[in-house]
Amino acid sequence: MGPVDYLVLEFPGNRMTGEGFPLLVDLVDRGIIRVLDLVFVRKEADGTVAGLELQDIGEGVDLTVFEGASSGLLDHSDLQDAATALEADTSAAILVYENTWAAPLARELRRGGAQMVAGGRIPVQALLASLDALEQEPGASVS
Repeated sequence: MGPVDYLVLEFPGNRMTGEGFPLLVDLVDRGIIRVLDLVFVRKEADGTVAGLELQDIGEGVDLTVFEGASSGLLDHSDLQDAATALEADTSAAILVYENTWAAPLARELRRGGAQMVAGGRIPVQALLASLDALEQEPGASVS
């Protein structure tokens, strides 16, 4: 298996337009990722959290291709934990996916004797802040 990641995507005001989901389908179709779990929740104004069915997501949003995408990795406590990151009166998609592109690379590297000793993710906000700082330095160029 490749590395497994998760995303919690908040939709303020419970507005899911469906933008971006065709790209998710494309990533799956091209074998770059494999969706293990895709769950939608709504956090009410009073803080309660409820699951949403795919057909309740919104008009014009067709996610039937992901119907039944459940590996069992997510449980009720995971959904509650994810909801703590959400503002009240919002909806969210919780996506767990395997980076299938990495599995063949990791296998071959291990075959050659390499081993993973560290890994991580740099938050996008940190990258943007670094790039902004570089642009403000005299004589600096960002390519």
